[in-house]
Amino acid sequence: MKACVAAFRPPSLDNFSCLTRGEPIQEHLEMADLDGDRLISDIKRNVSRPIAFDAIMRVRTSTGVRATDFYGHFFMSNTTDMELGTIDCDKGVALEIKHDDKLTEEDGVYVQVALLYTSCGGQRRLRVINLGLKTCSQMADLYRSCDLDTVTSPKPVKENLVNRCAQMLACYRKNCASPSSAGQLILPECMKLLPLYINCVLKSDAVSGGSDMTIDDRWFAMQAITIMDVPSSVVYFYPRLIPLHDIDVDSNEIPSPIRCSSEKLRDDGVYLLENGIYLFLWIGLNVGMEWVQNVFGVHSAAQIDIDRTELLEIDNPLSMRIRDLIEDIRIQRHRSMRFEMNVFQLTLVRQRDKLELVFKHFLVEDRGLDGSVSYVDFLCHMHKEIRGLLS
Repeated sequence: MKACVAAFRPPSLDNFSCLTRGEPIQEHLEMADLDGDRLISDIKRNVSRPIAFDAIMRVRTSTGVRATDFYGHFFMSNTTDMELGTIDCDKGVALEIKHDDKLTEEDGVYVQVALLYTSCGGQRRLRVINLGLKTCSQMADLYRSCDLDTVTSPKPVKENLVNRCAQMLACYRKNCASPSSAGQLILPECMKLLPLYINCVLKSDAVSGGSDMTIDDRWFAMQAITIMDVPSSVVYFYPRLIPLHDIDVDSNEIPSPIRCSSEKLRDDGVYLLENGIYLFLWIGLNVGMEWVQNVFGVHSAAQIDIDRTELLEIDNPLSMRIRDLIEDIRIQRHRSMRFEMNVFQLTLVRQRDKLELVFKHFLVEDRGLDGSVSYVDFLCHMHKEIRGLLS
């Protein structure tokens, strides 16, 4: 019999969830009037989602490749089987596959994941997932076909991340790119954003949490990323910044995100920032009076009550569209948004208020308040590393 523990307690006090396929759920119930609703929501989600019990997962591969490393919340009593108290629709497992033999283009590579589990009805079942992958003999084809979202990993230490990124891009420049000036940075089409993602991982709370972070917050960040699926980890490291001041009230689509940089913020704009855990609404001081009136029920940004954690329910198309959009994002992320230690769900941030410093921490293309480099500076550093490897 295997047990699954979801830790509704201070993270630093409990490591059971890591070994039993549970998850850390950080709650701060010293402010029950604010955190109580989020706790109820998390518990409801925890017990109502599709789930499998007493599971064993094994990964098999075709000749020439093998699974070498496994990442996630589980227990391994041997080198092949991942034992999971439960597994549900919100979690993922990462594994690293290495090739240690010659591969031919004709044969390809095959990966099979078999999950033996008990259903909610008590039936013992087996689910098998097969994946067939093509191989190639030209390095250019490899770089052209890679999946950037699964290339980046938060596990390696900072130096190893930078070195591996530089080696990959230097290899492309040497073997695949057309001849060009040494001063020009050449990146594969499918990996143009790799330096950006690497810089975001380096600046994340899980890897570089500053001295202002508590042990509990750091532990929560480190454990949360180990069970995220690929879409969740991408938005966690590079948050979505969504402009709302020009939103189409007749559309049900989420507006296209913009680059996560303070240079993109307008004084007369309103932006929603989310990374799957935190949810901010930034309001410029010069946003239009009509927009503020429709959404907040006041005449100017200066009059907005930024202590609110939910928007007013005002009966007009713009207010309803904004509230629906926020709810859609919460549903996508499967859990209530939170912020810091005190406030849950939506956090209002007015331009030039003190809370704006916290908001800007998530503008990952900018230079960090802790001195971490901007994306542009990191790109220049990466270019220097690549040139050093090629010289």
